[in-house]
Amino acid sequence: MNVIGIHAITHRAVELRFDRTLVGVDELIGVPRGDWAYLSPGFIDLQVNGFAGVDYCDPETSLEAIARSLEAQFSTGVTRLLPTVITGNPEHMLGALRNLARAKEELRYGHAIEGIHVEGPHISPEDGPRGAHPARWVRPPDVEEFHRWQDAARGYVRLVTLSPEWPEAPHYIESLVREGIVVSIGHTKATSAQIEDAVRAGATKSTHLGNGAHAMLPRHPNYIWDQLANDALAAGFIVDGFHLPASFLKSAVRAKGVERSILVTDAVAPAGCEPGYYRLGEVEVELLAEGKVVMRGGTRLAGAALRMDTAIANTVRMAEVSLADALTMATRNPARVARIANRMRGLEPGERADLVEFRFDPVQARMTVMRTWLSGELVYQRD
Repeated sequence: MNVIGIHAITHRAVELRFDRTLVGVDELIGVPRGDWAYLSPGFIDLQVNGFAGVDYCDPETSLEAIARSLEAQFSTGVTRLLPTVITGNPEHMLGALRNLARAKEELRYGHAIEGIHVEGPHISPEDGPRGAHPARWVRPPDVEEFHRWQDAARGYVRLVTLSPEWPEAPHYIESLVREGIVVSIGHTKATSAQIEDAVRAGATKSTHLGNGAHAMLPRHPNYIWDQLANDALAAGFIVDGFHLPASFLKSAVRAKGVERSILVTDAVAPAGCEPGYYRLGEVEVELLAEGKVVMRGGTRLAGAALRMDTAIANTVRMAEVSLADALTMATRNPARVARIANRMRGLEPGERADLVEFRFDPVQARMTVMRTWLSGELVYQRD
């Protein structure tokens, strides 16, 4: 199979030849371009709790519903994702992990599930950094509990978010890293020393940096500055216009550098749906008309209704970076941090043929996905 378009990173006219992997990436010289679309590696989302009305934290969610949610995400350009299970009843978390493992193995497009992200329950119990996670299920890190997760998930847990404020955290992080797990710092009130200890133990990422935090912090030091300043930590950002102001995003991307910045959606079940009431595990949430997801009856943010194509376009506008840089934050960077094989080099021969064809309006900073391929198979085409 082949497709012709504009390489979204180099802006050169190219022909991509592929089956399940990219076979050739040939520059077209002296060929009139015409009205060609951009071509990019498929987008990767390391933090998605649900989509299209489907809740990944619910162990009763049907495989048919999960399949529907995957197909909805293909329309946003996402080709690989880490479904995310948040803090909850231990048995419910195990049930959700079993369910997602079944989806990965049994669904036609289950291979889009690259692994599973467990966010919590080993996070701060304090209001503010705990975010929308239910307080009654927050608990200290426990390596044996991790092994129960991994057994339930058939070995597919790839990423774990925790707070380093727990005394058990360094040993826990070291144990997970030895087993090939990516450990991320998030929902924390950790001190500077605790963050340093976590990095020394092997933590390599910050989960949705700037969120899951107190409303008011000391000028310095504080756990946001500490993570921004640490070059060993890549950072995820939710760029929906609600979670972060442009001034913070711009400063944070400059501090981390494009190479250590990652876009995530933190999408929950209401993403891609009409305004109304929904659930995230046992938490009741509301999708407001303006696109914000909040705890039902309150104002606290509870995940997002964000699409990855929108996140990329928002990043170009809010962080004032190039389209190429924003795409790198949604493709190569998450692949490298989450160790997703054959997705770390971009549009290069030998990489998986996870591809997106899209148009981009630079004036409006708006992206329109036209076609999406997963391992060389066309999985979305815009009508």
